[in-house]
Amino acid sequence: MTNPGWNFDNSYARLPESFYTKMNPTPVRSPKLIVLNEPLAQSLGLDAEALRSEDSVAAFAGNRIPEGAEPIAQAYAGHQFGYFNMLGDGRALLLGEQITPRGERVDIQLKGSGPTPYSRRGDGRAAIGPMLREYIISEAMHALGIPTTRSLAVATTGQPIQREVELPGAVLTRTAASHIRVGTFQYAAQWGSAEDLRALADYTMQRHCPGIAHDDDRYLNFLREVIKRQAALIAKWQLVGFIHGVMNTDNMAISGETIDYGPCAFMDAYDPATVFSSIDSQGRYAYGNQPPIGGWNLARFAETLLPLLHDDEEQAIKLAEGALADYASQYSRHWLAGMRAKLGLVGEEEQDQTLIENLLEIMERVGADFTNTFRALTLNKQDDEALFGSAEFAEWEERWKARLGRQQASQAESQQLMRAANPAVIPRNHRVEEALEAANRGDYGAMERLVAVLARPFAYDAAQEQYCALPAGATRPYRTYCGT
Repeated sequence: MTNPGWNFDNSYARLPESFYTKMNPTPVRSPKLIVLNEPLAQSLGLDAEALRSEDSVAAFAGNRIPEGAEPIAQAYAGHQFGYFNMLGDGRALLLGEQITPRGERVDIQLKGSGPTPYSRRGDGRAAIGPMLREYIISEAMHALGIPTTRSLAVATTGQPIQREVELPGAVLTRTAASHIRVGTFQYAAQWGSAEDLRALADYTMQRHCPGIAHDDDRYLNFLREVIKRQAALIAKWQLVGFIHGVMNTDNMAISGETIDYGPCAFMDAYDPATVFSSIDSQGRYAYGNQPPIGGWNLARFAETLLPLLHDDEEQAIKLAEGALADYASQYSRHWLAGMRAKLGLVGEEEQDQTLIENLLEIMERVGADFTNTFRALTLNKQDDEALFGSAEFAEWEERWKARLGRQQASQAESQQLMRAANPAVIPRNHRVEEALEAANRGDYGAMERLVAVLARPFAYDAAQEQYCALPAGATRPYRTYCGT
């Protein structure tokens, strides 16, 4: 078997054995590679041509174990829609950590590779649609500059899987800074020993924030660092209208990356109550709820660290509460800075937040498209009559232009700022569905074209025009599903 450049280490597998189960993927009938992320492969130190070989395709499908890999299913817990459960990798295996030419450590995980001890009566498999959805959306998020897990490859298995209907099976190869979650710490706190919890915390700090690993207050600083990363991440979601869909604590990565693209989608018409997930009947994870849910999840993380923060529980709680109190202000600071950029505002004025919120209120009332509104403002091409033709908008625009006129930045500099902050294209839900429906029929052309356009979201070129259009008169709300 030719090695395409795999350079595995398996440091997570050196944690206490309670954190994982060693096991191999379940082989499939006839694997076939349908998409390979060549730029990502190159950054990982892998030879793209070699990854297309029969041996490598077999590895992507779980039929072969790459040289140096030690596959494990990770154990974790999590609050799912507010209810605590024992979970774990029910259909995924961590092959190991690729050490890149730059010395970075990157998880390589197979998703859809068969049942594990954590499958909870599931078959451990995945359908091609959800795996390609994750490929499309995660790569779009990367291009938007949002921290995210990424997709290296998708291989079909040659075996159908049974959901409501029979669907083609597939395996996704996912990369991540790590797959350590808030739920991993919840698992350690609930079922592990004090030594297990400390080992996990020390390992995670050394991996993701080594600069604080030897601080006297390292566990408190660790909590602060995770809070800081989540505040920045969720602000970035809000600024592009991304709705994760299932912000359970097992879907919050300690690294600060977006993880697990199940029922996610991008908002069309601006409405904070927007929900796409078919199972979120109460709107717990609606667009407007994502920032406070982030704070709720972080509070659950802080609870796991209490034994490490201070020997006295009351004092530990005070330290945790003090750190958590900064989350809302950190999030607001990132969001406000991002919204200023979206409107070309340089510097800070006291009334900026009111100006921003007034625009969003108008957009909500008229059902204006979130992405296209800011694209139109960037291009000074105001063609949404319901929004731009209204008296409310005319009054707002006058205040906005007065604000722009008070800053020293030129008009060209403001527009450049807006072009860098406002994507011209996002993964429109109807375009994603179009690509997935074609893929289910064995036609991957629509997906390839969509991925190519989404790789350049700030290009503002003619090739993007058709991908900016809204879907023609949908008769029912768009719904997404977990894809289990």
